[in-house]
Parts: sequence; structure tokens; C-alpha cells
Amino acid sequence: MTTGGQALVEQLRREGVEIVFGIPGVQLDWAVDALCDASDIRFIVPRHEQATSYMADGYARTTGKEGVCMVVPGPGMLNALAGLATSWACNARVLFIAGQIPSPTIGKGFGMLHEIADQSGILKSLTKWHGIARTPSEIPALVHEAFAQLRSGRPRPVAIELPPDVLQGVADEMRYFDAAPFAPTPVDPASAKRAAELLASAKFPVIYAGGGACEAGEALTSLAETLQAPVVMTEGARGSVSARHALALSTLGGRCVLPHADVVLVAGSRFLDGVAKPVFASPNCRLIYLNINQAAFAAPRQAGLNLHGDVRLGLEAIGAALEKGMQRASRADDVAKVKAWEDMQTGAIQPQSDYVSVLREHIADDATLVSELTQVGYFANIAYKVHAPHGLVTPGFQGTLGYGFPTALGVAAGAPAKRTVSVTGDGGFGWALQELATAAKYRLNLTTIVFADGRFGNVQRIQKRVFGRTFAVELQNPDFQLLAGAFGVRSERVDSPAGLAAALKAAEIAGGPSLIEVQVGEMPSPWALIHPFVPPLNPPPPNPLGEPNI
Repeated sequence: MTTGGQALVEQLRREGVEIVFGIPGVQLDWAVDALCDASDIRFIVPRHEQATSYMADGYARTTGKEGVCMVVPGPGMLNALAGLATSWACNARVLFIAGQIPSPTIGKGFGMLHEIADQSGILKSLTKWHGIARTPSEIPALVHEAFAQLRSGRPRPVAIELPPDVLQGVADEMRYFDAAPFAPTPVDPASAKRAAELLASAKFPVIYAGGGACEAGEALTSLAETLQAPVVMTEGARGSVSARHALALSTLGGRCVLPHADVVLVAGSRFLDGVAKPVFASPNCRLIYLNINQAAFAAPRQAGLNLHGDVRLGLEAIGAALEKGMQRASRADDVAKVKAWEDMQTGAIQPQSDYVSVLREHIADDATLVSELTQVGYFANIAYKVHAPHGLVTPGFQGTLGYGFPTALGVAAGAPAKRTVSVTGDGGFGWALQELATAAKYRLNLTTIVFADGRFGNVQRIQKRVFGRTFAVELQNPDFQLLAGAFGVRSERVDSPAGLAAALKAAEIAGGPSLIEVQVGEMPSPWALIHPFVPPLNPPPPNPLGEPNI
């Protein structure tokens, strides 16, 4: 006789799950009891449901494994939705397990504990697939299908709902399944051949890589080197090709090379800016779109050649279709000029530039910086040099304030041998500062940097610019040193880049969790460097490649 909870845990084990992030509660009792006997699956328990989904998201986006979170229904599920929305925006492979009210009462409005109207509908709006178990024997198949969905097509979160009577119920026999295989979607060979022909005939090809290319670094690098094509990486793709590579650029540098391009391969990107306009369009340029999401081919983008499928497989197919031994003149000198152009502009944004330089110096190439919606975090998204895949984690277009610290906990849980660094502001840190308890409980190898100015800094800047006054932006902060000490977390307070450098070094030597408070004042806006639609305060330096002549 096997309970539904035991069946859940056994199928999770067969799918290769090593960690479940969750908070126990009465509707989940039989699942949690089964986890108690699962010595090969860690159950990590934070202090708030929002942290469960953020931790699963950070874990999934940096380990190459699926993140799994589990919460009670109703308010527990609702509390965790911000993290689920972030996973949706960032194409993260997250399994969201939600409890339910007893099966006979679902949809009846009886006022059961944690009951809300149409929980399933809410979950469906933020997942690519959803299932609900009606009997204990259905659970293994549902879990298996969830992982089949996570490992095929577009990588977005999925959800399963498990009523308490189903978890407690028993079945005489359970059918379990071998782990779902990864099944990426291949591209059409004829389309790949046509793309290769266009790129081979180009005078100045450029590759624009988005978050869908983050797992395709080797294929991306190989194709770029063959074509001698600059690679412009969005924040979701940065590190797919090391920033040290002679062809690697950020989107800031993309402003120089895209106007010169006669063929652009858009790999795994929505190719729209923050106001829903195409990143680049020109009647003199041919566009090739490679994406698992066919909606990324549609207007308002300029029409082009469309390749539907997995980005890595598509890049490999294009590379294989190119003429063997193809030789192109090096673009290294051109890209070096653009890199210098990038550095000239980012270096002028102070003190953010100095702080980001310190971060780069004191974070290992293969470790992760988790940014946040704070002044240094915004700037890091464009200026931090990323040298390995998953070296920078952002909330993507979701822009989820407060996501950074709990997400970094999940990153650290998945990489205990590396030092994870979280950059946050005192505003965003307030969303989850209670998770210092989680960092301490599990001795996570995480350094959290809180840039404290006592304000919602970006809100303040916008209010000043638009209304000429500020309102409701002041923060009442705790003493961060006392706060960290109360949770048993070592801490330091500094007020300069040099102080941060020393504190980072001390935190690495100490190991485990650390909190560094950096006291700062108002900082200049970096937005003109991040978004081309934001007017610059000063005229940018001229394009080092000159005016386009195509």
C-alpha cells in the first residue's frame, strides 16, 4: 500500500530531483511526511512562501536542473506567485506543486481552509502546463508529464495541484516512470541551409542573442567565430560567450554594430525593447529569427527568415550547413573599438562603475551575481563583465522588485562550493530580509550586499523628473548589523568601493552567509545606457565604426 505522498516523492526521485523548496502545512502533511523518509532529496524550508518559488527559480536558472517548490493552497500559493511570474518571464524550468482543499469541496464555495475561487485558473495563467490529481495512482503520471513538459518545447514553469485526500489516500499498486528525457525541438534543415546561405553572403553579419541562447554558448561561439560575427548579448544571454571573447558585446555595443549589419541572426530573443518596438529594423538588412517561440517572429518585428526550434540545435544546424573551411576576415579590431566605446560610457557612471568593478574582481568567473532593481544592480546588468553561462541572474522583463535575495538563496543552494553574491538595495531587501534565517539555517555560501540610501531610489528619480517633487519614497530601515547578528549572520558596514572590496574578501575567507551594508547617496541615472529609447543626459561619443554604408 502506497500513499499519494509517497508516490509523489518516489516519482520526483526518479526524475532526478535533489532539492524541494517548500513550507509544510496541513494540506501537504502526507507529502512532507514522505519527504522525511527521502534521504536523497533535501527539503529546504524558508520563512515565507514567496521565497520557495524564487529559490526554485534561481536554482533552475543556474544549475541546469529543474527547480521544485511546494506550498499550501490559497494564501500560500498566492504568496509564491511573484516568483512563478519571474520564472514565466525568464523561461525557467520550475515545477510548482500546490496543495488544494479536499477534492469533494473544490469549487463548492464552502469556505474550506485556504479556499479561493479557481486556484487552477490562476496557476494556468502563469504556467505552460497544469495538472490536478484526482486519485493517488494518478500522481506518478502527472509528475512524469510535468517533467516531460519541462524538458521539451519552450522552457517555462508547470504546476501540479494535489488535494490532501489524494496525498493521504492509498493505492495497492503504483506505476512509476523512468525520468522524462530532454526532447529539444529540431529546426527545419532547409531553413537552416537558407539561413547559412544568407549569413555566408553577408558583408557584416551580426548575431543578436537573447535568453533562449543561454544554454547554447558553445554553438553560439563556434558560429560567431566562423562568420566573424559580433555577438550582441541581452542580459539574459550574457556569459553565453565570455565578455573576454574578441566578438562579445553587450546591447550597448549593439548600437554600434547593428546599423552596419546587412544580415542579423536573432537567436533566442523577443527582439523587442522596453516599449515594445523592434530592437533594430532596416530595409537594407535581412533578419533571421531563430526561436522556440513562434510569436517572436511576428509584427511589429521586421519580416525575415523564420527558424522554429531549439536555439542550440538551430545554431548547430546553421554551422553545419556552412561551407567547410570557410574563412572570413577578422572583426576583432572592429569589436575592440566598440568595447572601448562601451567602457568609456559605463566608466563615466560613478560610483556605480567603481562598485561593479569591485564585484567583478572579487567574484569567480564561474560564480553567479544576482542583481536586483537597485542602482548598482541596474548598472551591473549592462556593465558587469560576465565570463560564463549563468554568471548573471536578473528578473528579465518581469522586473520583480525584491526577487534578488531569495533568488540568490536558491542559486547558493545549487552551488555550495561557489560563492554566490546578491546585490540589492535597502528597498528590495525589505521584501525578504527574514530569509537571513534561511541563509543561516542552511549555511549557504552567499554574500548579500545591501546598498542603503534610505530611499526607493529609482522611484525618487522619476518623481523628481516628472513632478518636481518626491512623495512616499523614504524608508525606515533597521540597523542591518544588528539584524544580521540576530540571525547569526556575520556582517560589515562600509561606505566606499575600497571598503566593499575588503568586505568581500573577508566574507569569502569566512565562508557561509554574510551581509555587507554599503551606505550610499543618490546616484546618477544609467538608463540611457540600458535603454536606447531613454534620452541621454549628454551626447554619446560617435560610433567608432563610423556611419553605416550599406
